[in-house]
This record gives sequence, structure tokens and C-alpha cells, in this order.
Amino acid sequence: MTTRRMIGLAAAIWLLASCASGPKVVLDPESRDFYETARLIMSSEERAIFNHLPDADARREFIDEFWTRRDPDPLTEENEYKIEFERRIAHANRFFREGGPGWNTDRGRIYIYVGAPDKIEQFYTHDDPGVRGAILWWVYYAYDLGIEFVDEAGYGQFKIRQLSGDFFDALDSFKLGQSFGRDGFFQKNIVRFKLDYDAERREITILIPANALTFRDEAGDLAVDLEFDVTIYQREGASRDAFREVRTYRASERDIRDAGELPFVFSRNLSVGKNYVDVIIRGREGGSGQARKIFTVRVR
Repeated sequence: MTTRRMIGLAAAIWLLASCASGPKVVLDPESRDFYETARLIMSSEERAIFNHLPDADARREFIDEFWTRRDPDPLTEENEYKIEFERRIAHANRFFREGGPGWNTDRGRIYIYVGAPDKIEQFYTHDDPGVRGAILWWVYYAYDLGIEFVDEAGYGQFKIRQLSGDFFDALDSFKLGQSFGRDGFFQKNIVRFKLDYDAERREITILIPANALTFRDEAGDLAVDLEFDVTIYQREGASRDAFREVRTYRASERDIRDAGELPFVFSRNLSVGKNYVDVIIRGREGGSGQARKIFTVRVR
């Protein structure tokens, strides 16, 4: 692997614990069934919103929007992301049976997050005195990622011992549905855009790296059309505001290169306190894909 970044047992514990917190209220059956597995792909902000929703109707609206905002192609009838997620859950439950549901095992969760590995290395005989069973390595070339599982007791229960590579990039990409390949696999395509809020001007500014965009030539300038799909939640989740706008950015190649980041400003009045701003940016040109991030904005 070209870049080797070792992440040890602490990261593996974080991976499992990050999905453990439950809602603050007793859930209705529909919400409980959803939350059991969907919490695996919820951002921390989404869990905070869901955990404070006041009733089943509010949670039902949240669930519908949860899947809609991950849909890679809203123009089709099917939600390819939801279908692929459910397929991975079913696969994990079938093949990683270690005394509980497969999605709740280390191998099951990695499969759900990153899909099938490109390569599996299995070591049933080795010189590691701390491991009585097998040692497995799953390798993902697209993420320069390797994950080691060990069966310490020899009973077929594999735990993560270490990870190398861009695991957290892969995890972020899958959780928010930032990019979806036509072959059914989620591809690495992360756009690290920023958001600022000016409370005095009541303006949201979204900053996008110019090198993440594909421009067209327009009378000697460069231009790009972007669709912004923004949903704003208050901390409790019951109050929200949403808007969708298409913006065109046009400038000379030199100005775009010198700017580095392209600003897009939207007039919006955020509430006092904690707000969650969920931003999806879609390219209007063919094959441009989408990027998504959820920001926490505190207003005094």
C-alpha cells in the first residue's frame, strides 16, 4: 500500500461504540426497526436529531428524508443506496454468524461500510502466540485500505486488530452516500467543502475547492452549474427549514485558480442555539456526481 497509516485497537473500539447510543424515548415499532441497523450509517448529527424527535410522525418524516438524501439518482424510481445497504445487511447476516446478527460483528460492519474486499489473505497457521485461531486480512485497493481480523480464542469469532489506510475516508463516503458507482459499489469521491455562517448578515457561505469541479468553456471564461439542496434542523429536530437552488459560477481561469475556493452565498436566518445544516451539492453536468456534509452551527 502506498500510504500506510496504522490504526490500532482504539479505532476499532471507536468503530463499534460510535453506533451504540440509543434514542432518548421509547420508539414505535417502525422507528425501532429502522434505527436498529440505520444507526450504523447515521452521522453523529443525524443521531442527535433522531434521538430528540418528539413522536412517531416526526420520526417517520425523518426516515423518509434519511433515505431520500442518500439517493444517488432521484430521477429513478428506486433508491439504489437503500437497496445496496439492505443487500449488505442481508449478506452480513448470512455469512458472518458469530453468535448474534451478522451486521453486529466486526466483519459484518466492515462489509456494510466498504463492501466486498478486493483481496482476502487467510493465515490458519502463524507464529502469533496471542491468536489461537486464524488471522485474516481484507484489502481494498480503491481506498489503499487493509483490515486485519483475528480469531483470538479459536472459536470463529473475528475481531478487528488493526487497520491501515484511508478507512475513515471510506466510512464517511459510504455513510452520507457521497458517491455511488453504477456497478452497485460505492466509490471514493470525497469533496471537502466548507460552510461559514455570518449571524449579523444572516448569510450561509459554502466554499467549494475549485479543483473538485468540472468546468465548461463559456465565451473564454470557465463556468459550472451546481444544485444546492440544503436542510436546516434545530437541535431538537422538530423544526426544520429546507431550500434548493441552482447556482452558476463563472470567472476567468486565472481568477478561479487564484481563488482556490469558490464561495456561494445564501441568505438564511438560523435560530439561536445549535443548528445542523445538511448540504448536498450536485453537479448539473453529466456524470458530475454529488457531495454531502452535515455541519453543526451554533448561533448566539
